[in-house]
Amino acid sequence: MSDGRVADRAANDTEASGRVEADSVVVLDFGSQYSQLIARRVRELNVYSELLPFDTPWSEIAVREPKAVILSGGPASVYEAGSPHPDPALWSGGIPILGICYGLHLMAQALGGEVVSFERKEFGPAVVTVTGGDRLFAGLEAEQSVWMSHGDSIERLPDGFRPTARTDSTPVAALADPARSMYGIQFHPEVVHTRHGREILRNFVVDIAGAHQNWTAANFIASNVEAIRRRVDEHSRATGTDGKVLCALSGGVDSAVAATLVHRAVGERLTCVHVDHGMMRKNETELLAKAFEQLGVRVIVVNARERFLRKLEGVIDPEQKRRIIGAEFIRVFEEEAAKIGEIAFLTQGTLYPDVIESANSNDEKAAAKIKTHHNVGGLPADMTFQLIEPLRYLFKDEVRAVGTQLGLPDSMVQRQPFPGPGLAIRIIGEVTSDRLDTLREADWIVIDEIKAAGLYREVWQSFAILTPLRSVGVMGDGRTYANVVAIRAVTSEDAMTADWAKLPYEVLGKISSRIVNEVPGVNRVVYDISSKPPATIEWE
Repeated sequence: MSDGRVADRAANDTEASGRVEADSVVVLDFGSQYSQLIARRVRELNVYSELLPFDTPWSEIAVREPKAVILSGGPASVYEAGSPHPDPALWSGGIPILGICYGLHLMAQALGGEVVSFERKEFGPAVVTVTGGDRLFAGLEAEQSVWMSHGDSIERLPDGFRPTARTDSTPVAALADPARSMYGIQFHPEVVHTRHGREILRNFVVDIAGAHQNWTAANFIASNVEAIRRRVDEHSRATGTDGKVLCALSGGVDSAVAATLVHRAVGERLTCVHVDHGMMRKNETELLAKAFEQLGVRVIVVNARERFLRKLEGVIDPEQKRRIIGAEFIRVFEEEAAKIGEIAFLTQGTLYPDVIESANSNDEKAAAKIKTHHNVGGLPADMTFQLIEPLRYLFKDEVRAVGTQLGLPDSMVQRQPFPGPGLAIRIIGEVTSDRLDTLREADWIVIDEIKAAGLYREVWQSFAILTPLRSVGVMGDGRTYANVVAIRAVTSEDAMTADWAKLPYEVLGKISSRIVNEVPGVNRVVYDISSKPPATIEWE
């Protein structure tokens, strides 16, 4: 799953040169809602892909030595003033290129064709007819169901290109210039609605571009272990220190996998610190400490409940909550590091979706900031640690694959995601000890019933939210005025998009009955049926 340069970048978050051990594909992001999905689909072919801003200089693309470049779709029109365009050097770079939707239009216009606004716009399912021999459609039937989303069309083809597919509305649904290994398609192969999208991407990435399918969990582990060990050892020699590493262990899948990976690289020089900030799930801290003790990893548990609650007193803004928690985490780690000795490195389980949603300007220029992840945008500017983030460019399913390869038990690897700020961002409004206790008990019931129904592995996340609302109810013969708890359960592949889970009514009914009867101060339960977008998975 990784080459030497990417392993260094994942461990060091800086550009590094090195012998390429795995082939890669660069995806240039022109603002499509599906850009991340393109990168995921390529990785599912066991070929590493990296998502870069559309205006990344050709020199930065070329140094990665990619086997191919894919141009994403986007909301703009190529003929509009100010529309996004790549570095012109891309077109003469000699690397196979696939343009998707807007990317197709960019290719056509840049190489001498003409793109115009289309009278008959296509949004949704369509049937494409392959009209000529084309390696992109090799082995596939002549008529295929695809997903269209465009209002522009190619009026004139560039020299050297020929049309290879059409629909009833779009004369040029695909084009090709095999001599220059340039291909374009009007539809979106990355979405599930395009029946043979995976095969089309494989034909381009593997057969046309010649990428080897060697992006595997085992290769990723080997590359990263070596990169982490080399980085820590070099720093140790340069500073005359012992090369000790600290790991922020939250209890979730990501930090557990990151800790195990780093432990394999530096062994006993790793100390994991679990900060019990009082916002963990029920029995979380105790279970975590026991699990890592069995793995032979040193874990220090810090009880910082009162400390975090004091910092959060009176705070209701979700962004402020995240920033406070992120900064306070670092302060606790710094204090613990001082007790152990000189420690230069802090390991975090940061993932690619964290980076994308926090929209760090150095990573995703075209992305809008959705929310600050406490471990990305919430870190204090004066932090003394250097970060080791071996999972920074992985999606969740890839992290699970790495965890399994590392030998972690399914009970840890297959856990549903849990946010670093914990229950603090599942309490709408001020976080207090009493409100945490209420939510913790409700959340326990949700998970307990989801597991009892055999649905835990089928949903991406399932949890409770304590709303700021109170409602009138009746218990026994008396009137109540108590809290409203919301239930959230979603299905997803990587948390970039999600749909609300269609849980059986009997499961929802049992969850509601138990919460109202077993959790003091709650008299009403509601179910969140919002998808992402427009909502996010977490409420804050």
